[in-house]
Amino acid sequence: MGSITKEQRSKIMASIHSKDTKPEMIVRRYLHACGFRYRLNCPRLPGHPDLVLRKYRTCIFVNGCFWHGHDCKDFVPPKTNTEFWTNKINRNKERDINVQKQLATMGWHCIVVWECELKKDSREQTLCSLEYTLNHIFLKDHEVRYLPLEQDQQLDIAAEREL
Repeated sequence: MGSITKEQRSKIMASIHSKDTKPEMIVRRYLHACGFRYRLNCPRLPGHPDLVLRKYRTCIFVNGCFWHGHDCKDFVPPKTNTEFWTNKINRNKERDINVQKQLATMGWHCIVVWECELKKDSREQTLCSLEYTLNHIFLKDHEVRYLPLEQDQQLDIAAEREL
């Protein structure tokens, strides 16, 4: 395998997009098929989450293992210009943490789906887990809380007449 020129490398790196990636499209298609509705790359929220589900007060980030330094077998640090890439990936990790803290302070739930979790062998489990988590969040946020009754306390019943 031969080495490539600086210009070729630059062209390759410029062709990498941050929106509508294959992993993001997998998550979007699955959620839409399950009936979840969302907004894309919401500019009003910190970090411009990939998917925003307002009904669930949840932001979903679909992260690439390389760009966000995921601790998995798919992340291989570059062998050239190592210091630059290490600094860049560490800045991305710090920014991710800060954005999630900001969103949590604003009352949003944050879910990160990693690129490696969407490979064919683990995709179904990951997507089912995501669906379960969203439903769990919704039920927890909308559960009715009842106050405990005193032992001799009576409730007024609106449907029946008093005798």
